[in-house]
Amino acid sequence: MFIQTEATPNPATLKFLPGKVVMETGTAEFRDADTAEVSPLAARLFTIPGVTSVFFGYDFITVTKDGPEWQHLKPAILGTIMEHFMSGAKVMGSAATANDEDGDEEFYEDGDETIVATIKELLETRVRPAVAQDGGDITFRGFKNGKVYLNMKGACAGCPSSTATLKHGVQNLLRHFVPEVQEVEAV
Repeated sequence: MFIQTEATPNPATLKFLPGKVVMETGTAEFRDADTAEVSPLAARLFTIPGVTSVFFGYDFITVTKDGPEWQHLKPAILGTIMEHFMSGAKVMGSAATANDEDGDEEFYEDGDETIVATIKELLETRVRPAVAQDGGDITFRGFKNGKVYLNMKGACAGCPSSTATLKHGVQNLLRHFVPEVQEVEAV
């Protein structure tokens, strides 16, 4: 098994591509070892000193670290991912839900359904594929008073360039296609 790695715009996060489907549908993000219990793979990755966050996309895994340099962490992470996939174990346990949306309900005013549908379509077709290439994900949370609220996950959470991505990329795109959008904010 050959696992590729890619740098992300977030220097604390590295993207691992195992050459296999990681999450058939949705995404999953784990910010600590306690939340990782629903995933045997995430739980094993958190046993590596320095790992602070694990994110699963369709065909990639992003790992965020603090402290140790990547040259010290990368072999342990690669070995853990390889052992997991070679064993045939599932990425998520049977009690886990495939799509972690943090349990937050979407919010928007009655009458804004058409605007929200357009925003979601733009996010799904133009923004999420680009963000996934960088090892992250971005999801719609709400729309109120001209402001779009988005949730950034994986490599995007805490990335130094995420503000620029939101303000200059996503905000400009949405404002161009949806004149009702005035601002974009991360939640």
